[in-house]
Amino acid sequence: MIKVPEISLPVREGEDNLLHAAAKKIGVAPSDIRSMRLLRRSVDARHRNDIRYTYTLLLDLGEREASFLKRNRSPKITEYFEEQYEIPRIKPHGARPVVIGFGPGGIFAALLLAQAGLCPIVFERGGAIEERSAAVRAFRSGGRFSASSNIQFGEGGAGTFSDGKLNTGVNDPRIRRVFEEFVEAGAPGEILYDAKPHIGTDLLPGIVKRLREKIITLGGEVCFDTKLCGLTVENGVLTQIEIMKKDGVRETVPVSEMILAIGHSARDTFSVLHKAGIAMDQKSFSVGARIEHPQELIDRGRYGDASLHKLIGAADYRLSEHLPNGRGVYTFCMCPGGEVVCASSEENGIVTNGMSEYARARENANAALLVGVGPGDFGSDHPLAGVEFQRKIEMAAFELSGSYLAPAQRVEDFLKKKASAAFSSVRPSYLPGVIPSSLDRILPEYVADSMRQGILRMDRKLPGFAFPDAVLTGPETRSSSPVRILRGENLESVSARGLYPCAEGAGYAGGITSAAMDGLRCAEKIIDKYRS
Repeated sequence: MIKVPEISLPVREGEDNLLHAAAKKIGVAPSDIRSMRLLRRSVDARHRNDIRYTYTLLLDLGEREASFLKRNRSPKITEYFEEQYEIPRIKPHGARPVVIGFGPGGIFAALLLAQAGLCPIVFERGGAIEERSAAVRAFRSGGRFSASSNIQFGEGGAGTFSDGKLNTGVNDPRIRRVFEEFVEAGAPGEILYDAKPHIGTDLLPGIVKRLREKIITLGGEVCFDTKLCGLTVENGVLTQIEIMKKDGVRETVPVSEMILAIGHSARDTFSVLHKAGIAMDQKSFSVGARIEHPQELIDRGRYGDASLHKLIGAADYRLSEHLPNGRGVYTFCMCPGGEVVCASSEENGIVTNGMSEYARARENANAALLVGVGPGDFGSDHPLAGVEFQRKIEMAAFELSGSYLAPAQRVEDFLKKKASAAFSSVRPSYLPGVIPSSLDRILPEYVADSMRQGILRMDRKLPGFAFPDAVLTGPETRSSSPVRILRGENLESVSARGLYPCAEGAGYAGGITSAAMDGLRCAEKIIDKYRS
């Protein structure tokens, strides 16, 4: 196969001419190309009057390939060798490996362990996706908040109720392995080649369920509504854990190898680990609010012609600024055609996040508008000081409304430091609802002021970002884990052999794909142990 990058076609032209464009690019007849595979597709929106797709293709020239490569003079057109991800099959011996948490890290760790024949046991504090989805729907409709099954906790992890973004900045053969598993479980095939792949919160629950069923078919076991509440480390080795079931019954489980994929919001588990002497440090993260614009405004700002979204989907953006005060302000987890959601995981605290369905067809776009914070802001050197920093903001938001109605403010009012009394052309999408207010009442002054500077600077890059009627809904506090659970080169905890801190909650990932890849890495280490 030959890898051919940088084939550019106008979006409106479609892909009918792709074969001819590829043949012209490499100087052969279209009939010389035996087969063509799309390796990557991205949108080039640098020129708003000429939006284009840029393709990277794999071409099979058959017996002509060797002679073509011999005369090829372009360093960008190369022979392509696809790395294969091999799954070893080994005979289990000793205790079955345990996985704590069933988000992307836990799912893919358990899947690989099961595929290798090790029959893992998974303990997930929240409910199965069917129960979890019902609890989220009920809460968004005005029902009771569940501290065990919500947008943070339960099968699939926090990413299940998100935009389902899969892009990551690394190049690793594990990525394709993850994507292929997703596609086999029902994800759109385009995630295998889109530069910015996404699945959507409407498709993810079914995909997560099918991955669970595959793990069980391969000999794994998944236990829901089961929380880690204790662990025993003897002479630097993990020997057992204590779990608590939904009915409050506690049970001791012998453990020799355990992957800890608890997610970035498992605050009580962080405390359990700290009490057991597991080494962890404070970690920087970011806080702010969700900013919500009309999707059509973003489409025009990015593409010029807003109707292009019908061909290439709703436009997205990613903006960042380094301010004179030394703070970084940036947008994160942008959800085109989506909605703002309540992502609280504790009683009496408000947290916002964003999600989109696969079609990204809702009227508003939203993104987190965040300011970086770090240990110097936390007021303590305790490893869990960042948790308390988050919690203080979340509780202030709840106290402001007296409920899970989130404080929200028009951008024009926010820039003027004036509390909003009502909303105008942009209707806040957050459920169970919002109250017009001032975010200055819940955010640290340096965070709010940095957000104001960021909005004005970002408007120069994306016209309309400072749209007066745009809505800020807050707070957003869970951009990433507030701790890093320390591990060595072999990925084991520096405090307990046999314990593998994994993915977002341990501070080693930042999204669905990177968390899934870290789950694979941790599982690989356990497999290597069993093989030796």
